[in-house]
Amino acid sequence: MAKVVPGYTTAELEGDFVVFLIGMRVNKWWKLHKWVPVARAMGPMLRELMRRKELGLLHFTTWVGPRGPILVQYWRSVEHLEDFAKDARLPHRPAWKRWNQAVGDSGDVGVWHETYVVRDGTYEALYGNMPTFGLAAAGKPATLSRATRTAAGRRAANAA
Repeated sequence: MAKVVPGYTTAELEGDFVVFLIGMRVNKWWKLHKWVPVARAMGPMLRELMRRKELGLLHFTTWVGPRGPILVQYWRSVEHLEDFAKDARLPHRPAWKRWNQAVGDSGDVGVWHETYVVRDGTYEALYGNMPTFGLAAAGKPATLSRATRTAAGRRAANAA
């Protein structure tokens, strides 16, 4: 279990970065042969991305809800993300091909993603009594100062 950092911290990450939300939704629970392979496809992708830092994934966090998993990923750039998705030698492209052949537009399983490009200094983060988490794990955690005690102060400090 990650060590809790008492008090308040923020996150620092230089340069632009990408927040990528991705998930699946099980629409027909009884069709295990459709959604189990979709759920299993993420593991090899994440292992490859963690092993090969040059591909651009900085950090990820996973949650599992009643209908399926959701991942929050932090990437160095949208180019890194898109290169990973398109490269036939890497796990995403073959998994996407299998998805289209096995599930396609059947409605049995849903997949979704949202991509947000964050420009340098245009973010703020606050963590209270948390382990190093989210953006702080993708970049680095930082102690709050008098100037960064408020959300507006953190945004101003990041923009500077």
